[in-house]
Amino acid sequence: MAFIGEDLFHFQASLVQSGTSFEDFIRDNYVEKWVNETLYSAMKIRTSYVTAIHNFLVNEGLVNMERVQMSPVTDPLAHDVEHVPTIHYKGMPYVVTHSMIYMKFLACFNRRIKGIFVDSPNIRLEIESPLRKQRGKYLIDFSQIDIELRRNRGIGMGDYLHAREKVEAVLKEDYEKIIDFFERMIIAACSAIVEKNEDELKALGIALEVPRQPFPRVKHMEALKKHGKLDIDAKVGREVPTQFFWITGLMRENYDLIYPYLMPDGTKLPLNAYNSDMIYNYDLCAKPLVRDTNKYGSALEILSGAIREWLYEPIVQRLIDNRIIPEAPVFKNGILENIAVMDGYGPFLTAVHMMSKDGVSYFPETMGGGVGVERSIYALLKGPKIEKIDDITCFGKNPDSYPIFLY
Repeated sequence: MAFIGEDLFHFQASLVQSGTSFEDFIRDNYVEKWVNETLYSAMKIRTSYVTAIHNFLVNEGLVNMERVQMSPVTDPLAHDVEHVPTIHYKGMPYVVTHSMIYMKFLACFNRRIKGIFVDSPNIRLEIESPLRKQRGKYLIDFSQIDIELRRNRGIGMGDYLHAREKVEAVLKEDYEKIIDFFERMIIAACSAIVEKNEDELKALGIALEVPRQPFPRVKHMEALKKHGKLDIDAKVGREVPTQFFWITGLMRENYDLIYPYLMPDGTKLPLNAYNSDMIYNYDLCAKPLVRDTNKYGSALEILSGAIREWLYEPIVQRLIDNRIIPEAPVFKNGILENIAVMDGYGPFLTAVHMMSKDGVSYFPETMGGGVGVERSIYALLKGPKIEKIDDITCFGKNPDSYPIFLY
């Protein structure tokens, strides 16, 4: 606490030097936002959005699980973030979770569970803009509704290696199921907002369309060839005539399914041989519709997900190839002999490796995704009244906004 007080002392001193007071800073950057109608309208819309998603998930038969905010392991992520904070407790270091991705998988061990959802804690210490530019969309502390469904296909390593057509047919069928699931979820959420929040939408100068299925899909590799890597969501969004659309088949996280990855002869398919049809993941993007002009704004990704890697061998190989662990685990009589070099992955990989008394893997075949709550609200409401993600949050910690966060 002494360190916090000292940092606040120096911050207040810098404000005084610049000709303002600590109270003025709080009034200008927090209180004025808390009392205005813009944030109130955004909060009402957020309430309808989150409640409708929760109701949809419950009605689909999913169960709610607890939040996991610290663990020996967290999502390593494929994009640039600073290292997460570490908490020491009872002599053991725990990392603050980037997301609950691994816990979602483990929570689906029970075969009676159709799927799970959780308001997942997410702390991602995003690197601030090197150009001191307000990028609008980032928060280092944000809310995500994490969702995972069991697939229950019973495909083992033998089929994975030697029955490629059969496996691909199953994967494509499940891929369509999870896309349909999330589209119906978004339709339910938008329907609730349109029904309950017309006054708030008008106050923000925004319109909202209840989308129809199917949402347009754009393959990531085709989009890359046409638009390059920079602002790809926004560039694709300019060409898509609807408020919601998918970008599919992104080379991304170690747990997002690539099939085939391991070949029957023990080799791996070279990375440059993959196309978007072999990568079973997806991003859902959304863009705002400005009421007065009836024109769309810039699109943002609001949901990311995938069919997941589910077999021990490719899970381990993907972790090695992504340089997350240095070598394969070595098990002998229930002992993980090289646990010291597994970092925090030792407990997770032990659970992945375990078999029931019948010789069946406990680890489930799943598919799912995470819905960014603040990102969704910002993507849909950006317009005449809302410029950056801070505008729709009470305590938003946008790395491009303030040198220090007070609440």
